[in-house]
Amino acid sequence: MADVFQDGKIFVGKSEKPEYLELKFGNRHGLATGATGTGKTVTLQVLAEGFSRAGVPVFAADIKGDLSGIAALGEAKDFLVKRANDVGFKYMTDEFPVVFWDLFGEQGHPIRTTVLEMGPLLLSRLLNLNDVQEGVINIAFKFADEDPDLGGADSKGLVDLKDFRELLNYLSKNAKEIGQKYGNVATATVGSVQRQLLVLENQGGAKFFGEPAFDINDLMKKDRDGRGFINVLAADKLMENPQLYATFLLWLLSELFEKLPEVGDLDKPKLVFFFDEAHLLFTDAPKPLLDKIEQVVRLIRSKGVGVYFVTQNPLDVPDKVLAQLGNRVQHALRAFTPRDQKAVKAAAETFRANPKLDTETVITQLGKGEALVSFLEGNGTPSMVERTLIAPPSARIGPVTPDERKAVIARSPIRGKYDKTVDPESAYEILQRRVQDAAQNGDSTPNRPTGPATQQPAPGGGGFWRDVLGGVLGGGSRPRGRMTTTEVVVKQVARSVASQVGTQVGRAIVRGVLGSLTNR
Repeated sequence: MADVFQDGKIFVGKSEKPEYLELKFGNRHGLATGATGTGKTVTLQVLAEGFSRAGVPVFAADIKGDLSGIAALGEAKDFLVKRANDVGFKYMTDEFPVVFWDLFGEQGHPIRTTVLEMGPLLLSRLLNLNDVQEGVINIAFKFADEDPDLGGADSKGLVDLKDFRELLNYLSKNAKEIGQKYGNVATATVGSVQRQLLVLENQGGAKFFGEPAFDINDLMKKDRDGRGFINVLAADKLMENPQLYATFLLWLLSELFEKLPEVGDLDKPKLVFFFDEAHLLFTDAPKPLLDKIEQVVRLIRSKGVGVYFVTQNPLDVPDKVLAQLGNRVQHALRAFTPRDQKAVKAAAETFRANPKLDTETVITQLGKGEALVSFLEGNGTPSMVERTLIAPPSARIGPVTPDERKAVIARSPIRGKYDKTVDPESAYEILQRRVQDAAQNGDSTPNRPTGPATQQPAPGGGGFWRDVLGGVLGGGSRPRGRMTTTEVVVKQVARSVASQVGTQVGRAIVRGVLGSLTNR
C-alpha cells in the first residue's frame, strides 16, 4: 500500500488520486459546507489533525461536543479500518494535544477580555443596539479615553460590565456637561442600553469580561513533539446565545489581526481558525460589521492565519467573503426547496469545473463521508473539483467523558493562569469615588452648610418648627432627607393649620377689598 502521507501536505481523501491541502496555502482560508449529518465535523477533525501533525496550532469551536474526542485515542473500528483501506493507507489510532476553553469556565479554561478591548463596534453588536444607542456607546468610549483617570495606553478603566454600567450612569447624571462636548446623551437611550446590558448578564455574558484578560499567544503553543495544540472551545452552552458566540469569535479574529505581526506567505500557517455555524456571524450584521469581517478575512492571511468557515449552506457567507476562500470542501446538499436548489447551483458555480463531473447533480447525490473537494495548487489556482472519499480521523470520533476532559484540563500548559478572576480598581471604583468626593466638597460649601452649626436657629428664630413649616409653605433651609415619624405627623398638622389659616386670611382680604369698594 502506497504511502499517501507527504511532507508539506495534509492528506484529506481520495478521488481518482490522493487529494491534499498544501500547507503553504493553508492561510488562504477555506469553506466546508453541507447538510446536517453529511460529515462536516469529521472533515473538520481530519483537517485539524493534519495541521496539528504539521506543527500548526488550531482553534475550533465545538458546537455539539463531538470534536472534544480529538483529545482521546481513537479506536480501530471496522468502518474506520475499511475507510482507510479504501483511501489507500493502513489505519493507525492517535491522540492529539488539546487545550479546552469555555467562556463560562465550566468545561475548560475561561476566556475573558475587557470592555475596552472589545471596543464600541463589537460591543454594540453584542448588545444588538440601534444607531442611536450605538452613538451613546461611542460617546462613552470617547469620554473614557479622554478622561485622565480612565484613559491612557495602560488604562484599566473599562474592565468588566459593572465598570461600563457605572460609566453610563455617570454620563446620564452629567448629560448636560458631557453633551456640550461629545453630543447629546439622552437618559432614555442610556436606560435602554442598560436594559440590554442586563439581558447580556442574565445570559451569562458578564463572565466574558474581566481580568486576567486572554493572551492571544496562548493559542500558539506546541507540545514537546512539535505538534500544534488544538484549542477546542466548548460552545454547546454558548450556542444558547448565538449573538455572544458570533461576537466572541469575531473579537478573537480581530485580536489576531491587530496583535500578530506581518509575516507574508510562510511554508505553513502560524494558526488555523475554524468557525463552525458560520452563518451566525453574518446574520443581521450591519454593514460596518460586515466591512470589518471582510477586512479581517482579506488581510489576516498576511499574519499567517488561515480562517475556515463551516456552515450548512454556501449562501450563508457573503459574496465578498466567499471570494477570499480558496480551499473548498462541499458535502451533500438537499434540493427540496427553491432556496435549497439555489444553494446547490451557487455551490456548483463556485468550483473550478471538471469536464468529467456534473457538479450540480453530484452535490445532491453525495453519500455520508463523501465530498466535492477543490484545494489551491501550483501558483495558488484552484484545482478542478473532484468527488472525494474523506479519510478517517485517527483520534476518537465523538465526545470525551467528563473525567477525561478534567484530566486534559489538569495537564494543560496554561493550568491556573485564567482560573481565578481578578477585580482591579477600574471605572466602577474611580467614578464612585469621584461622585462621593464631589458630594463631600459640595456639602462643605457656604451655601450647603453641614455639621452642628447648621442646627442653630437662624436670625428671626424658628429652628425646627421653621424648617418644617418652611417645607410646607415653600421656604425653609432644612436639607432634604428622610423625615422621622414625629416630623411627618407635625408636617401633616402644620399643613392642615396652614390651609385653614390661609383660607381665613384670604376671606378677610377679600372682604376688606370688597368692603372698601362698596364704601367708596
